[in-house]
Amino acid sequence: MQSWILWLIIAVVLGSAELMTATFDLLLLAVAALAAAGVGAVGLGLGFQLLAFAVTAAAMIVLVRPVARRHLMGHPKLQTGVAALVGREAVVLADCDRDTGRVRIGGEEWSARSYDPGLRIPAGTRVDVFAIEGATALVHPQEEPWPN
Repeated sequence: MQSWILWLIIAVVLGSAELMTATFDLLLLAVAALAAAGVGAVGLGLGFQLLAFAVTAAAMIVLVRPVARRHLMGHPKLQTGVAALVGREAVVLADCDRDTGRVRIGGEEWSARSYDPGLRIPAGTRVDVFAIEGATALVHPQEEPWPN
């Protein structure tokens, strides 16, 4: 059996193991085995095949692995639902105090309370949404001096 066929078998085994483990590392080694198979198919000896495998594996692990890991693991968490409202700007529609109030967040109207229980926020004031409790937005004015 020719050596390049053995390298192809090694690449298939590593690729199959990658499908079972999903670590991404075995895939890099499978690519290195394919490079060695290519060198073997050209007709170069076992020493060149091993060198091609080692150089390709080292290059893949040093250059490709960090970039791939950053892309696979580095995505910011997508906030949806009410969690996406925290930090947004709103406009007070009805005076907000510790018990009642209404605000417009984006195009939606929400019940609201002042984040600071002792603070009364008049209608028309721009506020930031600090938290959401149930269906009520806890808000605080954006600018100083804060209204009383």
